[in-house]
Amino acid sequence: MKLYFLFLSMHLKQRMAYKKSFFFSLLGQFLQSTATFLTMYFLLERFDVVNGFTLADCMLCAAVMWSGFSLSECFFRGFDVFPGIVRRAEFDRILVRPRSLVFQVLCQQIEFARLGKLIQAMFMLYWGIAGAQVVWTGAKIAVLIGMILSGAMVFSGLFTLYAALSFFTMEGLEFMNCFTYGAREHGIYPLEVYGGFVMKFCTYVIPYTLFQYYPLMYLLDRGPAAWGFCPLLAPLFLIPCFLVWKLGVSKYKSAGS
Repeated sequence: MKLYFLFLSMHLKQRMAYKKSFFFSLLGQFLQSTATFLTMYFLLERFDVVNGFTLADCMLCAAVMWSGFSLSECFFRGFDVFPGIVRRAEFDRILVRPRSLVFQVLCQQIEFARLGKLIQAMFMLYWGIAGAQVVWTGAKIAVLIGMILSGAMVFSGLFTLYAALSFFTMEGLEFMNCFTYGAREHGIYPLEVYGGFVMKFCTYVIPYTLFQYYPLMYLLDRGPAAWGFCPLLAPLFLIPCFLVWKLGVSKYKSAGS
C-alpha cells in the first residue's frame, strides 16, 4: 500500500503541475454529468414519477451509479487504457518487473479529473437523501455506502474484463462501452423500469441490480430486509473478471515494438 500511495502522489503532482488545466478538466467532467442530471430533472418535473419512482428516488439511483463509476474510472483507469499498452508492446516491460501485474496496471494511470463526476454525484446524493421517503438508520447508511463501493467494484471488474479481452484482439472491444458508459447513463433510473429481460440480465450476468435496484428497494421499505445484503454479493463479479484476465495473460504474445 505504501508503494501505491507513492504512485498516487506522483500522479497527483503531475496533474497539479498544470493547475489550470487540471481544474478545467475537473470542471468539464462536472458539467458533462450535469447534462444528464438536467435531463432527469426536467423529465421528472414534467411527469412526477417513473414507474412509481420519484425524482428523489432516481437521484439516489443516479448518485450510486455515478459515484461507483467515477471512483472506478479514476483509480482503475489503467485498465480502461490497457488495449493501447498491449498494442504498443508496453506490457512486455510490465511482465519483467518484480511486482504484481494488476498492481502495475493500476498504477499506470490515475485520472483525478474524473472525480468531477463524483462531485456531481454528491450533489445528487444529497438531493436524494433529503427528498426520498427513507427512514435513515445506521443499517441503511451502511447499505448506502456499500452500494457505492460495490458499484465501484463491479465497474472495476468490467474495466478488467475489457482489458483482458484485448489480449486476444489487440484492440479494445467498443461494445464493452455499453456495459460501462452505457450502464452509467441508463442506471440513473431504477433498472425495473427497463423490463424483465434487463432485470434478469443485470442480476445474473452483470450484477448492477445487486448494488442499485434491490438495496434501493430495501432503503425505500419496498423490499425485504435481506435485499440490504445484496451489495455484499456484487463484488463476487470480480472473480470471473480476474479469471479471464489471468487467462489473457497466459495467452499473451508480444505485439512487437
